[in-house]
Amino acid sequence: MIHVYLDDYRPTPAGFVGAPDAAACIALIDAHEIGLLSLDYDLGWGQPTGLEVAAHLVESGRYPQEIYLHTSSPSGRERMHHLLSQHAPRHVRIHNRPMPEELILQIAAEQG
Repeated sequence: MIHVYLDDYRPTPAGFVGAPDAAACIALIDAHEIGLLSLDYDLGWGQPTGLEVAAHLVESGRYPQEIYLHTSSPSGRERMHHLLSQHAPRHVRIHNRPMPEELILQIAAEQG
């Protein structure tokens, strides 16, 4: 099981596999069991957004155990949260905010 961090700009936290764009994130989702997925929305001018990744989760049914939305785009965060909360199974925990620093440190320690 891996943890995935989708972002084209921010550095990938220790203990996570970085995905710089939607296509890379979707490939990781399709190839691995995901424990924690943290999504950005804006991934570069004219590029697919984190909403495309959220839509892929819904279409494929391949949900991680937990999803955080770390984007700085309020409208993007709401769109992803709405889609995921409408379709994700009840056992999937969806957080409409970035990961807490304590969690990032815990994952880094576990993976290190």
